[in-house]
Amino acid sequence: MSLPTTPANADMDTPERIREFVEAFYERLLADERLAPIFIDVANIDIREHFPRIQAYWEKLLLGGDNYQRHTMNIHRALHAKQTLTPADFERWLSYFEQTADSHFSGHKTERAKMIAKRIATNMEQALSS
Repeated sequence: MSLPTTPANADMDTPERIREFVEAFYERLLADERLAPIFIDVANIDIREHFPRIQAYWEKLLLGGDNYQRHTMNIHRALHAKQTLTPADFERWLSYFEQTADSHFSGHKTERAKMIAKRIATNMEQALSS
């Protein structure tokens, strides 16, 4: 996916760039034969309707936004109860996250996003496997 409004190697330092990242990232996830059904069939979400929530989540983490008030662990526990999320699922998710970030963005916020994503994947995997 090309990101026409994002300069080459821009940082994830604005809501618009975070939106562009989220869209590019989920384009990759939804093309994955293992992960796509988790989002579409198991979670049963309309991804386009879900984008603003995901964007708000990353804005909160990277820019200090306050539009995200949900508890992500509870959401993922419910999903895990429907279909077991495996360590390989978290590794794939993180790999797509890092690939998308590295191919379209660079800078302090981008590196912070990758660090946070790694922590999220590790924490969720550990919490859901216990």
